[in-house]
Amino acid sequence: MTKNKDELSFEEALSKLEEIVNKMEEGDIPLEQAMNYYAEGSKLSKICHDKLVKADQQLQEIMNEKGELISFDMQEEK
Repeated sequence: MTKNKDELSFEEALSKLEEIVNKMEEGDIPLEQAMNYYAEGSKLSKICHDKLVKADQQLQEIMNEKGELISFDMQEEK
């Protein structure tokens, strides 16, 4: 039984995306197949992006000792 694309973990989606990139980098694939790979890769890229955005949102809020949510701003290293 295969997973629905929405059920893929970040790691699974990224791995599948890397496979597609490797296949496309090899070249010598018919245009129609390349288009299919591109469409699939776009969907997987969106899944990865959405999961990263969700994780970022979750990291920006942490609970204090009383169980109240407090804002948490991550500073980028320079």
